[in-house]
Amino acid sequence: MDLRNTPVTAVTGVGEKRAEELEQLGIRTVEDLLTYFPYRYDDYRLVDLTSAEHEERVTVRGKLLTIPSIRWYGGKKSRISAKLDVDGLAVQVVWFNQAYLKSKLQIGQSLMVSGKWDRHRLQITADRTFFSSAEQEKQAGRLMPVYSISGGIKVAWLRKTIHQAFLQFGRHIEEVLPTEIREQYRLMDRAQAMYRLHFPRSREEGSRARRRMAYEELFLYELKLLHWRRQTRERVKGIAHEFDTGQVKQLIEGLPFSLTGAQQRVVREILDDMRSPEQMHRLLQGDVGSGKTVIAAIALYANYLSGCQGALMVPTEILAEQHLQSLRKILEPHGVRLALLTGSLTTKERREVLSELQMGLADVVVGTHALIQEPVMFHRLGLVITDEQHRFGVKQRARFREKGEAPDVLHMTATPIPRTLAITVYGDMDVSVIDEMPAGRQPVDTYWVKSDVWPRVVQFIAKECRNHHQAYVICPLIDESEKLDLQNAQAVYEELTQSLAPVRVGLLHGKMSPAEKEEVMRRFAANDIQVLVSTTVVEVGVNVPNATVMVVYDADRFGLAQLHQLRGRVGRGGGAATCILVADPKTETGVERMRIMTETTDGFEIAQRDLELRGPGDFFGVKQSGLPDFRVADVVEDAKILEIARTDAIRLITSSDFWQRKEWSPLHRYLRSLDEEGQVNFD
Repeated sequence: MDLRNTPVTAVTGVGEKRAEELEQLGIRTVEDLLTYFPYRYDDYRLVDLTSAEHEERVTVRGKLLTIPSIRWYGGKKSRISAKLDVDGLAVQVVWFNQAYLKSKLQIGQSLMVSGKWDRHRLQITADRTFFSSAEQEKQAGRLMPVYSISGGIKVAWLRKTIHQAFLQFGRHIEEVLPTEIREQYRLMDRAQAMYRLHFPRSREEGSRARRRMAYEELFLYELKLLHWRRQTRERVKGIAHEFDTGQVKQLIEGLPFSLTGAQQRVVREILDDMRSPEQMHRLLQGDVGSGKTVIAAIALYANYLSGCQGALMVPTEILAEQHLQSLRKILEPHGVRLALLTGSLTTKERREVLSELQMGLADVVVGTHALIQEPVMFHRLGLVITDEQHRFGVKQRARFREKGEAPDVLHMTATPIPRTLAITVYGDMDVSVIDEMPAGRQPVDTYWVKSDVWPRVVQFIAKECRNHHQAYVICPLIDESEKLDLQNAQAVYEELTQSLAPVRVGLLHGKMSPAEKEEVMRRFAANDIQVLVSTTVVEVGVNVPNATVMVVYDADRFGLAQLHQLRGRVGRGGGAATCILVADPKTETGVERMRIMTETTDGFEIAQRDLELRGPGDFFGVKQSGLPDFRVADVVEDAKILEIARTDAIRLITSSDFWQRKEWSPLHRYLRSLDEEGQVNFD
């Protein structure tokens, strides 16, 4: 019996109305119901209060010693209190807003209560109370699963229904993990693990069940990625670039600087991919200022030598123009013809560029999303590069690749991604990392100050401007907000315009039109504006070497990765630079963020800490996260399991007898079902 295709109405007690309510929870089949795991447990195991921790949740049983008293306050709010004899200890029990209990509580009565333990006051704030001995015996000593619910579904009914589903269908749960893996890691059988994740007899047993199911989820996910990758490479024939390595070396030796060891390693990885007949699909990670643009230039040159055209897509026009200037310096002396394609070109200019691309008269084009519009056609596109790839949607990147016949693809990002997230989100790509900064690049000095020293910060900005430098001032909001007491860009702009005069101050925010944003950034890049007050639209890509100061107001409201990106906007001219974080954090997490930012400039370490503080969903943002929806596994907590699962998946799927081994048939069926459902094409 295939439980994935068995409707949930097959479970006794689930009618059509209940099935509709369960569908709101994503439960449509018996398999969905059995794997709808609890997010926590209510612990009704009796504890010894003498060893219980302060503010720990406890469950105790005892006899009522005093008549309960009730006090009303704030209108309908109530507080009941009474003494309970728990193993000879007189404990004060408090019930908030449970006035109906007053008539049920009597001296000498046996009670079992659960709630928060105040060790100092010898008091329990109770949220669950069990009166009858039968009820107490039923609950005592148990871990009760608690589920996310909605609509008319109640937790008690869901517990009962899941238990019924196991009684009816537990014997049909198929094992998917190979015996050798289960034995190697001493993992529970699948059916046992699923049942004990719902109904553990102890915390230890629940942890063992969770470990088994977390491994299974991560293993199957990695297997799916690897299967898709192998299929894609077999199905899509890439371009085996042929180029003179000596000419590539000449270009590298002619650069005004030496490549770092990390850059040399990454260049080798990319060029090896380009020579291969398989289509390159590689992610290049490099911290802010690590030198990704020169890597792109070298790849584009090798692509040119092989007789192909290359394209670089970036998120903004100002960044496209900056990249074009950088690439011209490196490539034009070697005969490479470059073009620019953005939305602001005139009709005549656009027509000329399109004609050059189609006829093969332009070797490299740099542009914005205008590159993926329908009229853009290439003579022979061999390499596609996207910079700050997370700024483009999946469909946009796919349309870019479709402009040629299986061109090599290189995604670049300055947002450091922790290894665990790279494995899950970009597991279908090869990953290259530039983990070494160029010689002479000074780290940005970072300071955290409270808002009451803001006048001194303004004085520092003025001093830097007198020394012919420029500054950013970043604010989290554009206009005044009644809900959040945050400094806003409009107010800061008006204040600095007045206090810094005659220094020219500019304003940049998300509500401006693209043309207005581009104009402000051009003026700032040309030093026509000395101080730029902005929201986080400057976070990515903008290169103004003369900017030496980055001030972030209400910095504790930003994630660590975002703060690091902002900090990377300054110090790009090679001299000393300063980042000032103005913040009055009211939480421990806010204080921790500020402390981390002042202690390290290592983007990968910051990214890992950010992941631990915020979680994977917030790290990437909901829309572009690309994160799989795991039911049990957590890529932060289960990082080690993820690494092991990926290694095991690679070992199995690359073994010569993978498709012949009968004991692996559940894995074969799983992968074939994905092929049939079209679930393996992640792009």
